Amino acid sequence: MIDEATGRLADSELDPELDSELIRRSEQVPELFAELFDRHAAALRRYVARRLGDSLADDVVSDTFLTAFRRRRHYDAAHPDARPWLYGIAARLIQRHRRVEVRLYRALARTGVDEIAEPYADRVDDRVAAEQAGLAAALAALPAADREVLLLVAWAGMSYDDVARALDIPIGTVRSRLHRARARTRRALGGSDPTTAREEPIDG
Repeated sequence: MIDEATGRLADSELDPELDSELIRRSEQVPELFAELFDRHAAALRRYVARRLGDSLADDVVSDTFLTAFRRRRHYDAAHPDARPWLYGIAARLIQRHRRVEVRLYRALARTGVDEIAEPYADRVDDRVAAEQAGLAAALAALPAADREVLLLVAWAGMSYDDVARALDIPIGTVRSRLHRARARTRRALGGSDPTTAREEPIDG
């Protein structure tokens, strides 16, 4: 039922599991926003750490949620999942550390060992090390805008629509940037595509 005073669904009919509803309720009860952190912070930290290393990951995640909290009244409730919004904020913060990110990829290209992706591995075999080194070298050489799209798809598991929303760009731009990034990484990986699992049809 629509609440005549607010023009919104009555609280009893809203799904408390939706990020959008949690954000809306936090406008009146700010403490509720902590639940959004509990839902998404761990995955976001892993993503940021792969790009910037552990030393910057906590600060970037903290700043992401602080920015999101301050902007929560402007969140578009038509989108129940807040991940693209949060990762979009993080993307802008990551851009401030672009040189750190490129240095990290270049170091990985030399060693072939991704300490974030494989934190508990005793060793990485030569084939995997070579693949990781090749991918890291390709990532370091990519234009920042193309790399951003590629990693949101490959490492954050986002759809094209999610990436478009996160970066506030048309979906056609997502496709063109991803196409360029895939072409480069495929060459570096001998034909392998790090985003294969997220492949989507060109018109959908």
